[in-house]
Amino acid sequence: MDTLTISTPLGTMLAKADKNGICLLDFAKSNETFISDNPLLLTLATELDEYFEGKRREFTVPLAPVGTPFQLGVWGVLQRIPYGETVSYAKEAAMLGRPSAVRAVANANGKNPIAIIIPCHRIIASVGGIGGYSGGVWRKEFLLSLEAKHSGQ
Repeated sequence: MDTLTISTPLGTMLAKADKNGICLLDFAKSNETFISDNPLLLTLATELDEYFEGKRREFTVPLAPVGTPFQLGVWGVLQRIPYGETVSYAKEAAMLGRPSAVRAVANANGKNPIAIIIPCHRIIASVGGIGGYSGGVWRKEFLLSLEAKHSGQ
């Protein structure tokens, strides 16, 4: 598996890819630097730059997240939420076809291995609060603000 560190407005991110696609995109927890010439990782870095510049709303780089069948289903639902829109955890559970599984869905969101591209930042609390975010609420607020600014909402 190849690894690359990517500088973003939210701090350094760590990306990993195998032959099938991106397996990990997370906020770096150390100062280690990784360099790679893996074309998938280089495409990811370019697409992330375009996203943060407001020039990209959808990512094309293939994904290969590893999780349980339930988690993969939840992460699939997340990828259907349009850029600049938010839904509640309850709505996400309903979209999955498991309306009573709100807590399990929220837990799966927290285990999302591919931040931003699998957009768990677009999920908000049913009572109108912003909800949590494993990368930090301030990052979630930044991402939601960025998307609102570039989606005209």
